[in-house]
Amino acid sequence: MLVRLLRRHPREWGPVDWLAVLGLGALTAVVITVLANLVRGPGPCGEDLEEIAGDCIGVTAGAFEADPEIASLVQAVADENERVREGWESPSSGPKIPYVRIALMMPFTADEHSAMTTDMIRRGLAGALAAQRQANAFGGPHYQLLLAPDGRNLDQWRPVVDRLAELAKDRSAPLVGVTGIPSSTPQTRDTIAALSKLKIPTVGPVITSADMNSTYFFKTSPNNDQFARALKLYLDRNPQDRKGFLVWDNRDEDVYSKNLRAVFEQHFNGAYDLSNHSSNFIGSSGTAEGIPQRFTDAVQKICNEKSDTVFFAGRDQDLPAFVARLAQEGDCGRTSQLRILKVGIGLEPTLTADAPKRWLEEARATIVDASAVDPAWWAEGAEPKKALGRFIDAFDELDADHELGEKPLDDGYAVMYHDGFTLLADAVDRTFTEINENEDDSRTRGGLYLPSKDDVYHTLVIPSISGSTCTSCLVGAAGTYGFEGPDANDQWAVCKPVPVVEFPPPRGGGDPLPVHRTYRGSEAGACPA
Repeated sequence: MLVRLLRRHPREWGPVDWLAVLGLGALTAVVITVLANLVRGPGPCGEDLEEIAGDCIGVTAGAFEADPEIASLVQAVADENERVREGWESPSSGPKIPYVRIALMMPFTADEHSAMTTDMIRRGLAGALAAQRQANAFGGPHYQLLLAPDGRNLDQWRPVVDRLAELAKDRSAPLVGVTGIPSSTPQTRDTIAALSKLKIPTVGPVITSADMNSTYFFKTSPNNDQFARALKLYLDRNPQDRKGFLVWDNRDEDVYSKNLRAVFEQHFNGAYDLSNHSSNFIGSSGTAEGIPQRFTDAVQKICNEKSDTVFFAGRDQDLPAFVARLAQEGDCGRTSQLRILKVGIGLEPTLTADAPKRWLEEARATIVDASAVDPAWWAEGAEPKKALGRFIDAFDELDADHELGEKPLDDGYAVMYHDGFTLLADAVDRTFTEINENEDDSRTRGGLYLPSKDDVYHTLVIPSISGSTCTSCLVGAAGTYGFEGPDANDQWAVCKPVPVVEFPPPRGGGDPLPVHRTYRGSEAGACPA
């Protein structure tokens, strides 16, 4: 019929006709797109995140597509967040419980060159979730743990920070702080600066590079300088022949390795002549060009010089390859044990598996690790006290539900991520209690006052430790420690225990080494127990 009409009334179409047809086509395309999106749903990144370079980026309280190994943990966080929201908006019983938000900013995907391995992500996330659940089991405000993926290489931080800035303005459920921040890189430094500019208190639970500092950036881990001081205690007791050798990661982008090399040279060059005995390699994480983990030069020099003390200024991901290369040369005729000195949050399970243990025996070598945690704290027969015991109970439940892998506590990420969240939550609780107990405070008229990010910051900078006494120290899973006030020690924790761990453990035990406490040394009574 339409064809016949067109034949009966042939004419050329004018601009108005073409615009009408094009407009109808565009409208049809929009309708089809909307319907398709409704059918498909929000996509793998959910409603709050956007896909950038293959990763979901942004801030969300819900679930999204991350590495399969952490999918159940992401969903568990989303479920806890929903429970918290319902407890305020529509509780099934009891009073409404207000809540605040803490963001966990870190990668949620990994590859062979990424800033975090999948195991690091999984254990860190489990530690933060354990802390969230513990905080929500008590009185006071409850907590949502916002997931804030910033890309596997930490390079998509800008849209995340922009969204965090918006959430910090929300007075009904304010964002009060950020934790996570997993690696010392140039991108991390930019992130810290941007969050400080926004005056958002931020915690680095596993940052150790001593030059990662900003006014609003608090670090619960020891830094490389404090780790080195703990190693010095060990070497003073076990000097051997002081035949030292420095192996360092030469990537300019790795702030951590550069700082650790400088710290090793500062503390040990005089006694171990490191400036004349060293070699370097390209680390496997990051985007540096070249073949990574080439250790032949270092190992041959260590053998030829009969070195007895190696200072490894690199990341744990590269240490197994170095140990494997050492094993190929055997003990090189050394008459003493080769010590490989490293620092870090804990003993990465890939270092203590059967194969690396065999390589160490073949090389007649021992790893000596200045650490934020000690596996002996939760070994069979140990009796964990205070917050560590409560944390382990909560973590064991998560391990049973989510299969967190071999030795899931030993790398320290779960423990330190727990403490990073808990530091912020404790500051919220202290602020909330103080303000709402004051009936004359104008902010409490008409209901409870929820602390803002500014309130939390000003609570964090109140000195929590004075001399050997604590007024409001963090009683964390990794020890009892605190802070000394605005900008003191560049906001690094004071009195954090720094155990030195040997692997394989020495035969016959021996007298325990005094434990160094950050910024206080190892003297008895210098810090709270």
